[in-house]
Amino acid sequence: MDPAAEYKSAADKTGDELVETYAPLVKQVALHLLARLPAGTELDDLIQVGLIALLDAARNYSAAKGASFETYARIRLRGAMLDEVRSNDWAPRSVYKKQRDLIAATRRVEHRTGQEAQAPEIAQEMGLSLDEYHDILADVAMTRFFSLDQLMDDTEYDPQSPPGEPGPRHELENEEFQAALAGAIQELPEREGLVLSLYYVEDLNLKEIGAVLGVTESRVSQIHSQAVVRLRARLDDEWGNNNDE
Repeated sequence: MDPAAEYKSAADKTGDELVETYAPLVKQVALHLLARLPAGTELDDLIQVGLIALLDAARNYSAAKGASFETYARIRLRGAMLDEVRSNDWAPRSVYKKQRDLIAATRRVEHRTGQEAQAPEIAQEMGLSLDEYHDILADVAMTRFFSLDQLMDDTEYDPQSPPGEPGPRHELENEEFQAALAGAIQELPEREGLVLSLYYVEDLNLKEIGAVLGVTESRVSQIHSQAVVRLRARLDDEWGNNNDE
């Protein structure tokens, strides 16, 4: 169906009909997110939140927004589910401070040396032993959104628009950010880039990646976390909060 016909079809349907037609989309979005979330996240909880978001999307959708209902609903569903998981995040404030400290230390080392920051250098910058540094990586790896998904989510919505709705700057900003992110990933150390590729592109889990690399699952988790630290350090200057405090 061409876009114009799809918009008209969606516009002609009542809210109840839209919910009935697109109900399977809720489980589809929930399953996609669940694959990126830590163990313990309940599929039923995501679906319940998604169904409420779908009802809300059906009530508020207008073809004049310039997007098909499926596109509009998918954004609303994903946003509602992420908000729900974030609201239940167990991680204490100290873990998020560790994240910020890791990112800031990595940025300082790489700005000072002009080279990839190595674990011993970052540990020294933070006044930690190498074991303590790896312990922090393990801590932040367990937070629900310390991932490549979080980086992409950071430009998901225009803050000037209603929650869950793409703003007027969304398309351009997202395209520019994705290009910057792709470039930063290509500049990662080989093993870090490989882990991200296997996890996000090939959809392998940590255990499967460990088998490919010949390392433990926990080591893969560390490599993944270090890659995200490095990406945030490099991208935060332009796209994030460049506050080292």
